[in-house]
Amino acid sequence: MAGNSAESGITVASRVLALLGSFDPEHRALTLSEMARRAGLSLPTAHRLVSELVDWGAVVRRSSGKYVIGRRLWDLGLLSPTQSGLRQVASPFLHDIYGATLATVHLAVRDELDVLYLDRLSGHASVPVVSQIGSRLPLHATGVGKVLLAYAPEDVQTAVLSDLTRITPYTITQPGLLRDQLRRVHREGYATTVEEMSLGACSVAVPIRASNGQVVAALGIVVPTLKRDRARLVAALQVAAQGVGRSLGV
Repeated sequence: MAGNSAESGITVASRVLALLGSFDPEHRALTLSEMARRAGLSLPTAHRLVSELVDWGAVVRRSSGKYVIGRRLWDLGLLSPTQSGLRQVASPFLHDIYGATLATVHLAVRDELDVLYLDRLSGHASVPVVSQIGSRLPLHATGVGKVLLAYAPEDVQTAVLSDLTRITPYTITQPGLLRDQLRRVHREGYATTVEEMSLGACSVAVPIRASNGQVVAALGIVVPTLKRDRARLVAALQVAAQGVGRSLGV
């Protein structure tokens, strides 16, 4: 088959993966042209491969003409050990925290230089929360992210500290100040944010440790303010995190 010279030597699998990889949290619905451009493929090639992805259920074409990730990929993603194991074990503990606080609760892991949200229970309070299940956010601007960054390898910390993007006027962008906060996570056992990811939202988070002591995830909660209930929230999170860790060990 004759094709675009830029595509020569690229396997069909690589092209398909490039098309699926054109989706991200900021691009959840794309036209065929946008998918082709973001994947670096010609329009005819993208059209042929996307048609096959639609037939298989990997992507779905909406009435608007835009494509979104299909249910079949979601079902496959749930088979990942990260998703099915940790998320399933942690679920009852997240519900316990939610039942006690009625606030938004997060379960997250580190994915390279981002925090990946595995689960979320939405709170009753009208607090702006930008996370979604499966979304990725900056490590330095989220409570769960700071916890995971505090226990990340030195090269990961160096990479994150070298590029501290300001998201709100309160985002910590001074490497020295963030280093101090990461050291405090080790001393105090929890991390906090105050309107650093979104205005009007504060968070507190604690680490989840496996039976060998390794931090494998973070558990966090988002509230309007931490001025009154910080100690209570930290205690509730730590009890839940210990429960998750013991269950993972089993």
